[in-house]
Amino acid sequence: MTRMKSLVNLNRVAIAGVINLSEESFYKGSIFHSENSIIKKAKELVSEGADIIDIGAASTAPGTPYIPLKEEVRRLKDVLKPLRKAVDVPLSIDTQRSAVAEMALAAEFDVVNDVSGLKSDERIADVVSQYGATLVVMACNKKPGDAYTISQALHYLSKSIEIAKRYGVKEQDIIVDPGIGFGKPISADLSLINNLDYLKRSLKKPILIGVSRKRFIGEILGVSVEDRLYGSIGATIIAVARGANFIRTHDVKPTLQAVRVAEAILSSGRCIS
Repeated sequence: MTRMKSLVNLNRVAIAGVINLSEESFYKGSIFHSENSIIKKAKELVSEGADIIDIGAASTAPGTPYIPLKEEVRRLKDVLKPLRKAVDVPLSIDTQRSAVAEMALAAEFDVVNDVSGLKSDERIADVVSQYGATLVVMACNKKPGDAYTISQALHYLSKSIEIAKRYGVKEQDIIVDPGIGFGKPISADLSLINNLDYLKRSLKKPILIGVSRKRFIGEILGVSVEDRLYGSIGATIIAVARGANFIRTHDVKPTLQAVRVAEAILSSGRCIS
């Protein structure tokens, strides 16, 4: 049994802290290269309250260059095992490639976070099944984040769940992500967030959502990525109110505090006369 399974059943929202090894990532504050800096950052995120660390080495932000498999492997191969030894929280690998997923799970990672929803490399599901790991699938038809409506997200995620189950991934090991950002219109992002409860009721799966510092926040507020923290927290609170179970963020401490207050309010009960 992996560590992640206990988190799926938590009676609170779990916080996933982000570490990027890709220079191409849109938020430079999340990028680290050396083993020492990566481990230091991971420990910092855990000390701030992160329940999970999500690490990736190939950015999927719009307009970023293609990262070959060889380069993704090179960036990750020397840090996976040291990171596993350094922190005692579930570790998630953000990848669309089964070879990378297998490398991480062999290093005792707990989760594979696939933004292609198994549409890029179905064998990820086979690898996840073999290791008894947890799988996060993002709503995707042909490219990450191309679900513009809640009905599209529901349809694409249903297909991803079917693929995962066909390879033997257990129902309870699947988490879904509606795919906020990735260059879609701002109206699509807002609608997806506002209708998470419909997605959750329909799929009966825990929801992971990543709104942290994304472009729609910058468009609403007219601010650069460096100034999107407060807007990110605002979007996160709505996501929690709509049923999100996992929040993927670059800013663990302020996000965690905001989420815990939101949870306390939401659990206090309502009296409508």
